[in-house]
Amino acid sequence: MNVNRYMSEDRLVEKAVAILMKEVGPLDTTRFLSLTPQRRVESIKRHHKWQSKLSKEKFFDEVFGS
Repeated sequence: MNVNRYMSEDRLVEKAVAILMKEVGPLDTTRFLSLTPQRRVESIKRHHKWQSKLSKEKFFDEVFGS
């Protein structure tokens, strides 16, 4: 039987940074770690944006059939 265990978050970060340093070097590791995640569009705004591009007739045809 194979038991999987999660490593601690500290250990995970330590290993990930070590891998980044080895693969891309200290400069790009620093760049990567300082990246800010793109802000998500709030869900209602995202829905309205999707809805504005929607063809009502095409949508109904796809959902309910022609």
